[in-house]
Amino acid sequence: MPEGPSIVILREAAGHLAGRKVLDVTGNSTQDIQRLRNRTLRGVHSWGKHFLLAFDGFSVRIHFLLFGSWRINEAKDRPERLGLHFSGGEVLNVYACSVRFIKGALDDAYDWSADVMGTAWNPATARRRLRARPDALVADALLDQDVFAGVGNIIKNEVLHRIRVHPESRIGALPARKLSQLVDEARTYSFDFYEWKQAYVLKKHYQVHTKRVCPRDGTPLSYRKQLGLAQRRAFWCETCQRRYGADTSAVAEPARAPRRP
Repeated sequence: MPEGPSIVILREAAGHLAGRKVLDVTGNSTQDIQRLRNRTLRGVHSWGKHFLLAFDGFSVRIHFLLFGSWRINEAKDRPERLGLHFSGGEVLNVYACSVRFIKGALDDAYDWSADVMGTAWNPATARRRLRARPDALVADALLDQDVFAGVGNIIKNEVLHRIRVHPESRIGALPARKLSQLVDEARTYSFDFYEWKQAYVLKKHYQVHTKRVCPRDGTPLSYRKQLGLAQRRAFWCETCQRRYGADTSAVAEPARAPRRP
């Protein structure tokens, strides 16, 4: 699933399409995508994992789910979910994704302060929302898009390793300093992810995600296919990542070579 930094990269790559008129619309979306024909694209935006195309009176929300992808001025050898053919010969194709229409202004639909890579990101708001969920696992809290819009499973695993917190720690048990580190590092790592992704070196910087040994102390990493309410893959080090709060979970599976993401 593309995480927030990847959507920012797409937003920047597609930004020049704003102001262009849609001359033709293709795709197998079940939505009424033909309403986009002869409309002028007013803006290209992102919120977390949502890619947003703004038109007069409404916007198109694209969520890339688990296997979605996109192409600008080229096509894949499979049917597109939505293809927008703009004036000037520009084309935007998106694949294997969810396409939805949003009525009205985007400001009415989105809380921009929750977007970890946005200019309106508010860490104080994130801390307040976390404190309202004292029993939540930190692994689930990081994936809560109402708190950390754009954070996905890779960022989750890497952030928790960076701040030395076990994924099954409870939010309410974290010291204030650790809670602040959790919030701050979610944003910091997202921008690191963005830079590495643009340079095509992201996977080279993984410390624990899909790895077998902790690079900090050499301990075999613990791995679970499904952890927390989110039921997402988790990789962590029992030596350097401290568990805060009561442990109510099962014993982790032994470390082993994980499947490719």
